[in-house]
Amino acid sequence: MDRKKIAEQFIGAIPHSKALGMELIEITDGAAEIAMAYDPRFVGDPESGVIHGGAVSALMDTCCGTAVMSHPTSPGGTATIDLRIDYMRPATPGQKITARAHCYHITRSVAFVRATAMDEDEDKPVATATGTFTVQGAA
Repeated sequence: MDRKKIAEQFIGAIPHSKALGMELIEITDGAAEIAMAYDPRFVGDPESGVIHGGAVSALMDTCCGTAVMSHPTSPGGTATIDLRIDYMRPATPGQKITARAHCYHITRSVAFVRATAMDEDEDKPVATATGTFTVQGAA
C-alpha cells in the first residue's frame, strides 16, 4: 500500500482541499503534514491580510483525517466526528501555513488526533486542534 499516493488521492478528492491548494508534505504511520500557501483569496481581514480561520480549520481537519487514514491499524476511510480548534494568533500575512497531525489512539470505531498549525515564523502555533474521527471498515 502506497500511503502517500492514497493520501494525495484523498486530499485531491476533497473539493475545498483542492481549491485551497493543500499539498501533502509528509506522511508516516499515523501522522501527516500538509501545507497551504498564502493566497489573497483566502484573506479574512482585508486590512491586515490575515488568512480566514475557516481556511486554517479546513487545513487542520484535512490533515487530521489524513493522519487517521495513515495509521497502521486504520482499515479504511474516515470522517470527522468532533474537532476543537484553538486559535492562538493570526497567521503572518504572506506566509505558508503548515499543519501537522498525529493519530495517537485508535479503537474499533473512533480515532483520536492532535494537530498544530504553524506559519513560517514557527515561534508559536497559529492554532492547535484535538479531534475524534470515525474508523470506517472496522470489523
